[in-house]
Amino acid sequence: MPATASAAPTASDPSTAKDPLRQYTQQKLQWKRCDAKGPATFQCATLKVPLDYSDPGGKTIGLAISRLKAAGTKARHGVLLLNPGGPGAPGLRLPVDPLLKFPAEVKRRYDLVGFDLRGAGQSSPVSCGLTAEEQADHPYKAETFAKDVDRARTVAGKCRARAGDKLPHLTTRNSARDMDVIRAALGEKTISYLGMSYGSYLGAVYMQLFPQRADRIVMDSATDPTRIYRGMFQDMAKAAEGAFTRWTAWTARRHTTYGLGDTPAEVRKTYWDLIARANRKPVSFEGQTLTGDGIRADNRTFFHLQKAAERIAGLKKAAERRSPAPSGTPGQAQEPDDNYLSTAWSFMCADTRTWSHDPERYRREAIRDRARYPLYGDFAAAITPCAFWQQGSEPQTRIDNTVGALIAQNEWDSQTPLFAGRAMHRALRGSRMLTVAGGEGHGVLYAPDGNPCADKAATLYLTTGRLPAKDLTCQATTGRK
Repeated sequence: MPATASAAPTASDPSTAKDPLRQYTQQKLQWKRCDAKGPATFQCATLKVPLDYSDPGGKTIGLAISRLKAAGTKARHGVLLLNPGGPGAPGLRLPVDPLLKFPAEVKRRYDLVGFDLRGAGQSSPVSCGLTAEEQADHPYKAETFAKDVDRARTVAGKCRARAGDKLPHLTTRNSARDMDVIRAALGEKTISYLGMSYGSYLGAVYMQLFPQRADRIVMDSATDPTRIYRGMFQDMAKAAEGAFTRWTAWTARRHTTYGLGDTPAEVRKTYWDLIARANRKPVSFEGQTLTGDGIRADNRTFFHLQKAAERIAGLKKAAERRSPAPSGTPGQAQEPDDNYLSTAWSFMCADTRTWSHDPERYRREAIRDRARYPLYGDFAAAITPCAFWQQGSEPQTRIDNTVGALIAQNEWDSQTPLFAGRAMHRALRGSRMLTVAGGEGHGVLYAPDGNPCADKAATLYLTTGRLPAKDLTCQATTGRK
């Protein structure tokens, strides 16, 4: 049976006398202008929620939330809660994000509500004190595997030492409960939602725990809810390989423009020759010094055909210039902020109990996936801090319900592949799937260079509540072969 019930108290009807969350659902929010530079109508507040929902009288944390009120009071439908993904990407400023081009009819009908996920941004942020080296991606290599295991163990240990009491409760289930407290504190019976990437999984968990309170749910670039999270990384490697193969064919037909080879095999060889060369001698390019592994670490490179060709052609020219490699030791730069990665590992490790604690299993899978998916397989299957993480407070949520939702997916997104979106569609049996045929990149809806067909379908659903009668296909407007 699907697990629609929660082991912890939920935000129940405020009229119920014995509501264990009443102190949270009935709190009075103190709204104030978010910042002097933003519009006066963009307001922020801090919402108090329990750290542990099974102990609502215990320790509390603060959630930073924001809202941009609906432009039309008569047409207002409710609130549209927004999440950018991650897990852990800041979402507080999403209502006024210039890269989210909501049409006027959506703004008339909804208060746009943003929030930082628990532990992230301004919501009781966690920090494990991670160095740049500990935050970087590292591929599997036999000669460095022992060091990689030690690094993963160290990251887990640092997080346990600095945020141990919070870690078991930084989960998607608790964030879904936070969303329901936001709903209740805003005085809404239901909420609508737009979640991107990981945000699709957060939305699915909310639908599972609170099906009667989910109104109009839109998922942009959905994950496979059955492969959270190690399988999700490995799926990225599989999809990246397909995108790379497509790119070599496209680029070979444009050899006179990019000079990377006039057959797919030659383009592929040019790329791998560049990687080998950069591993021998790092390449200075656009303000960065990149090894071959550093080039491969960005699994978004082949999102867009033209941008990828321009980037690889530029890297090839930079490598051929034979400019001297940077000398000396790096400057004493401040370590990068680690809140995002500290939050991300916290959620990914605590959300599921399927992470192996056997380093040798990671070694075997990395060797296998490096052979299967040379482009990114040794990154995606490498050992992670989750091998040494403490167990989350609850088991993983099984997604299986009939709540309505619209899932929008690009055909050539290698971070949340089309087959992952289809898996979410199967789990959400009341959903409709919108596929952008030929669509590139991570993210479909309301982008500056967005797809008018996809935007129209999402807007129609958000403004009327009517899902398409059947799954839809839109044609890409950019990136065509």
